[in-house]
Amino acid sequence: MSAPLVVVVGPPAAGKTRVSKRLAKALGVGCVDTDALVVSQWGPIPEIFATHGESFFREKERLAIIEALGTSGVVALGGGAVTNAQTREDLQDHRVALITISPEAVAPRLDNDKRPLLKDGLESWKALVASRADYYDSVATRKFDASHQTVDAVAEQILHWVREDAGL
Repeated sequence: MSAPLVVVVGPPAAGKTRVSKRLAKALGVGCVDTDALVVSQWGPIPEIFATHGESFFREKERLAIIEALGTSGVVALGGGAVTNAQTREDLQDHRVALITISPEAVAPRLDNDKRPLLKDGLESWKALVASRADYYDSVATRKFDASHQTVDAVAEQILHWVREDAGL
């Protein structure tokens, strides 16, 4: 069974998808985004939440995670993926990059129409991140702060770490 070179986790709007795509391109491997897998089968996440609820979304997300962890490139998990105990357990066997970001840096990125759990904007984001902080820390092999860096700079740092750690 193959395993991803790196799994990227972090709070909503931290830049996980953009960083993961750049990282995969630099490594010459594929990129699997679990939110994109769910959307491709079930439609936009806000519609899934509105029609079926969060628990339905989390079930579909878990299936996407199982699929993604069986691939060999870069995997980007949705911000809430770490709330699932089985996912946290699965991640113990992987190289996991946690992207962190400060509230001040994330504020301009919050698009409440696309993020159903962030209806109250920054205050919702802060509460969500605080409630998940221990989960993020428990799965992270290494942390990368995106607060004052470009997406390219964060991707470059993770790239250097993965190449060194994986002996590439």
